[in-house]
Formats: sequence, C-alpha cells, structure tokens
Amino acid sequence: MARRSIFLVGPMGAGKTTVGRRLAQSLGLEFFDSDEEIERRTGTTIPIIFEIEGEAGFRKREHQVLSDLTALSGVVLATGGGAVMLPENRELLRSRGTVVYLRTSVAEQLRRTRSSTHRPLLQADDPEQRLRDLAEMREPLYESVADIVVESPGRKVGATVKDVLDRLADAHFTTRPG
Repeated sequence: MARRSIFLVGPMGAGKTTVGRRLAQSLGLEFFDSDEEIERRTGTTIPIIFEIEGEAGFRKREHQVLSDLTALSGVVLATGGGAVMLPENRELLRSRGTVVYLRTSVAEQLRRTRSSTHRPLLQADDPEQRLRDLAEMREPLYESVADIVVESPGRKVGATVKDVLDRLADAHFTTRPG
C-alpha cells in the first residue's frame, strides 16, 4: 500500500514550511514547498510572477505544481496560503492525502511576516486589514479541506510538530516515532 502524504494548509505566516520540514524529517518523508517549487520551475520569484502575470497567472502555475506534487506518495507538502482558492486544488488536497490546517491569528501572522518582502499580497497600505480580509475569505476553505486542525500561534516549532504527529497518530495515519 502506498504511503499517505500530508498536505499543510493555512495562511501565510502559519509556519507551514518550517513545520513541514521538521514533520517530514520526523516521519522520514520527502518535503516539498509548493511556492519554492513554482520558483524553481520558473526560475524567478513569486513577486515577479505576480507582477508579470497577476494573481490569476500565479494561481494557474500553482495548480499545476499542486497537481504534480499531490500525485506523489509519502511526501509532506507545504502549500501556499492561497492554494485553497481554486475548487480543483481543494479537491486534489482532499482526495490525495491527509490535510493539516495550521491555524494562526492575524496578530501572529503580522508578527511573523512583518519584515517579509516576498509576499505580494502583503504589499498593501494596511497589511493587517489585508490579512483580516484574506482570513475571512480563506478560513472556511481551509476548514473545508482539513482532516486535522492544529493551532500554531506563538508556539515553538517543536511543540507544533509534536501536536501534528500526535493528531496524525490519533487519526491512525502513522505510529508515533520513538
């Protein structure tokens, strides 16, 4: 039987990439970050893709990457914050693996992203309001695809990873290592 994959969803600044890397290491699985894969394939940065192609062009590229990466078995995948926007992406995530929603507050997102220059959707006059608007739109979508919801605000990475591992074990995904 193929090894099940784990897909991390949630807003920017929730810790998907950091938690995903540690989670993959703990489980002995390969790790992918969909945004990093888009940049690798295009040879440019996400802000430049947004500038040239707009959000719609970026979402099209994101869908192709998600289609490819979710088809792999036994991987941990950190998705971009907006990956859940397209219904076809939500279906890929739901049908091809176990989805973990890393939930965090807007205040924590602001704290974690305040010095970031590579997040095009935060290049706004009022980043906090922008994050609130995105949360209002996206939170129901994260919840709709999630098999597991883990709170991540203000916690150390190790504690969040342990929580995810415990929840996966409870969901009979895997036996806890160690």
